[in-house]
Amino acid sequence: MTSSWILPGVDATPSPTSSAVVLVPADPSSVSSWWAWFVGLPLRIVLYVVVGALTLALLRAGITAVTHRLTTGPANGGGNRELTSVLARANPLLVARRAQRARTVGSVLRSAATLLVGSIVLFLVLDALGINLAPFVASAGIIGVALGFGAQSLVKDFLTGFFMLAEDQYGVGDVIDVGVASGTVESVGLRVTKLRDADGVLWFLPNGSMTRVGNKTQEWAKATVEVDVDYFADLDAVRALLLQAAHDVAADPEVAGDIDGEPSVLGIEKLTFDAVTLRIQVRTSPARQWEVARRIRVAARAALTAAEVPLAGQRDLWVRHREDDASE
Repeated sequence: MTSSWILPGVDATPSPTSSAVVLVPADPSSVSSWWAWFVGLPLRIVLYVVVGALTLALLRAGITAVTHRLTTGPANGGGNRELTSVLARANPLLVARRAQRARTVGSVLRSAATLLVGSIVLFLVLDALGINLAPFVASAGIIGVALGFGAQSLVKDFLTGFFMLAEDQYGVGDVIDVGVASGTVESVGLRVTKLRDADGVLWFLPNGSMTRVGNKTQEWAKATVEVDVDYFADLDAVRALLLQAAHDVAADPEVAGDIDGEPSVLGIEKLTFDAVTLRIQVRTSPARQWEVARRIRVAARAALTAAEVPLAGQRDLWVRHREDDASE
């Protein structure tokens, strides 16, 4: 059924080249006229708005559920509160970064869904009102091109930040190297990443400017210690001493839970005229490689000192040290 809306006192028959101003039914005193008016264009507009609102609500609920699953997924306890609590105490950085990533991605997706559904409903309503959409589309295209040229770096930052979060390249608490700076990530956003270096300087890095990222604390790490011993030292004995020192560290209750696998002492890494370099390696939990390496250095020094094995370039100093000890 088709009905026309007209202003009171205006001719009900519009000219073929003009559109009627639709405000009230043709016969405001008739209930059937009001009903016929309502089931026409107004009902279509109401349906557009209601369906759009329901669609948006479903989309936002689905996005919220998915992002919530990211923070309570298998890696975070699978929705089990007790297990999630245990995992949070065991690895708080992982839980924090997953939660932040989920919140950021969820916020972006919800905003995008609102913009998309709102735009579709708006265009449907305007089309139903008989408004020519061509000028709007042309204007939107011109504005989009202008904004694209004027905000290329901003768009690049947002797109890079979105994909970086979606791919979980790094998160809060990670130690990363981005070339111009390296340090601990304090905040991750869609446009800017905040990085605190070893000197305490806070770096603000636009996401679009980071062409490469080295993450030193993701999934697992490796503690590496290189020891330069005297050229004429017994290498088999030195390797046994270093390996025992690494095993002693691995047995220390304070760091035992951070070590994954057995320590190893690799072959000769470097050979110079006065030194032989041996390397100790052990796989560790993320961000714990530096503490484990420090303990291995302490244990290696103690073991080499007890076995009277001088480090590179210390042969004469070592002899003098032993003579001084003997004279006391």
